[in-house]
Amino acid sequence: MPARPLHALLLPWPALLLAVGGCAGMSESERSTAIGAGLGALAGGVIGDSRRGVAIGATVGALGGYLWSRDAAQRKATLEQAALGTGVQVSQTADNQLKLAIPADLSFDPGSAELRPELRPILDELARSLQGQPGTLVRIVGHTDSTGSESVNMPLSVNRAARTRDYLVMRGVNPRSIVIDGRGSREPVADNVTETGRARNRRIEILVGEPARG
Repeated sequence: MPARPLHALLLPWPALLLAVGGCAGMSESERSTAIGAGLGALAGGVIGDSRRGVAIGATVGALGGYLWSRDAAQRKATLEQAALGTGVQVSQTADNQLKLAIPADLSFDPGSAELRPELRPILDELARSLQGQPGTLVRIVGHTDSTGSESVNMPLSVNRAARTRDYLVMRGVNPRSIVIDGRGSREPVADNVTETGRARNRRIEILVGEPARG
């Protein structure tokens, strides 16, 4: 394959800079997603015409960030209705992703990665809303409180994200559209001194984004 000119390799860098520069006000998970999109666009550009480059570009590459479409607004309204009274928070992020913040105490027993029945109706509704949306990307991030060692908390957070992914896949969501991550206790949203704070830190975050087509 002929060598690509230098200017062709440099073109994706503005996308990465935009992704990094636009991260103010986002949580660490949201910043990682935005930066990952920029890196994905960069990787796709450098790798070029190979199938791997195409896959990376198709998965995370949208130079224009995320699009808040009519489907996204409808998904948010539907999930807000399904989440009433559960403690699940449904919101639109600064970079136009739909975010579900799910208390782990609602979704998992202590120390367990097995989904509790209370969470399934919300995941069922999310899965239904993703049907026929092949370009939508789903990122699932598990978090714990600081109780116990990180050698326990980290795999627990990953396993909870993985079980959530597996449930969505069983409900018909394309597994290629989902990525998972576990952060253990490294990203608290409240203090770990009180039980109330620890309960807020034990959570699963699901981020759903529609890459803008530039």
